[in-house]
Amino acid sequence: MSFDIATTGLNAITKQMNAISNNIANSGTTGYKSMRAEFSAMYATHATPLGVSVSNTSQSTSISGSIASTGRNLDLAINGNGFFVVRDSGGTTSYTRAGYFGTDNDGYLVNNLGGKLQGYPISDRGILQNGTVSDLQINTGGLPAKSSSTLDFVANLDARTEKPPKAEFDPEDLDTYNNSYTTQLYDSLGRQHTLTQYFVKTDESKWEVHYIVDGDKDNATSSALEFNTHGLLVKPTEPVKIAASTPAPAADKLAIELDYSGTSQYASDFSVTKNKTDGYTSGEKTGQQIDDDGMVYATFSNGQRLLQGQLILANFVNLDGLEATDGTKWLETNSSGAPLMGTPKAGMYGTISSAALESSNVDLTAELVGLMSAQRNYQANTKVISTNDQMMNSLFQAI
Repeated sequence: MSFDIATTGLNAITKQMNAISNNIANSGTTGYKSMRAEFSAMYATHATPLGVSVSNTSQSTSISGSIASTGRNLDLAINGNGFFVVRDSGGTTSYTRAGYFGTDNDGYLVNNLGGKLQGYPISDRGILQNGTVSDLQINTGGLPAKSSSTLDFVANLDARTEKPPKAEFDPEDLDTYNNSYTTQLYDSLGRQHTLTQYFVKTDESKWEVHYIVDGDKDNATSSALEFNTHGLLVKPTEPVKIAASTPAPAADKLAIELDYSGTSQYASDFSVTKNKTDGYTSGEKTGQQIDDDGMVYATFSNGQRLLQGQLILANFVNLDGLEATDGTKWLETNSSGAPLMGTPKAGMYGTISSAALESSNVDLTAELVGLMSAQRNYQANTKVISTNDQMMNSLFQAI
């Protein structure tokens, strides 16, 4: 009996040492989760001991590894809970923390094993489709020019300023206006134009703004600004519409809606805090970028970036119920339950770190200590077998 019990101990410890050696070997594997052999005692009827067995080999999927910077913008790491969702060519969906991602020839985001990263795509109009999960793809083409149509402008007009010495406005005469500011605009072909605003104080808390596009004084337009006693803008209440013909042939006419919301009149120097237009020239794709909320963008040479989708994360009620296909990839099971899908930074899900990878969570010191302990246990069981053999020899000799 003691021989059989010691043999079960040797078998169990062998499995434990296999798990430990696998952990040590994968201490540098990205996204790897350490394994642990879990022992259970074996008994027959009437509480007769039969030895020990390894009832389960589990992975510490809930313990994160450290985050290390890599410099590659499509290397991704999860800070917190969740798994990347990937789908292989056979349609099998798996879950991983190993964020080795790149793009294939068609612009799809794929991991180092060829699985396609899953997320919410965008529609033809560039709107995120939150209800649909599919392969994420980054546009490989260029970005066409976009004509400027809106201008958000926020400034402070100095309440201490006096009216200009001359009443009749002339953009070439500094004595006919108080301040000016120039904004770059783009037409439908991506050609650049300038919109200059000339601010003229006409009375207390009242101003007139003259608009000149590309220095064309003959087509200048104007609008009025009015503030209350607290320096807050009360007129206009709607964006000012500015229309101008462009001197460049074949381009649409510029039509700008200029929003002054937030503009003030305080007793401080003239300053501009916001000057944002939506137009831009054409650009070639230069790369891709993923934000901490999982939003995927294509970046272009004109400084713009275009939304391509949002990656999703998965979580499970019972992480220990996942089926490991290797040390860094898992499949759902009846025990784990169905995946709970969500987006980064939402609810129980972590954030995304781009240009970084999650290291293995293996504690080498603990593994080496465990290895020494397993070795002593192994030696103890072999000693039991050796002693049992000596006793049997002695018994046979006595007989």
